[in-house]
Amino acid sequence: MSTLLDNVGAAAVFALLGAVLFVVAFVVFDLLTPGKLWEEISVKRNQAAATLMGCVAIALGIIIAAAIH
Repeated sequence: MSTLLDNVGAAAVFALLGAVLFVVAFVVFDLLTPGKLWEEISVKRNQAAATLMGCVAIALGIIIAAAIH
């Protein structure tokens, strides 16, 4: 039972770490690109910017998952 709790705790820590790294990487990417991507997506409904950020989100998820694994 102790091993199960250790594994669940480790999974929770890695999930939290992955989420934090994802948000930080998203903010850094937003700062490196011209304009405000969040405003382009949410206010102006720019579909190209949303597609770009979706692709970035998938790529970041793959990179973070590989780094944690």
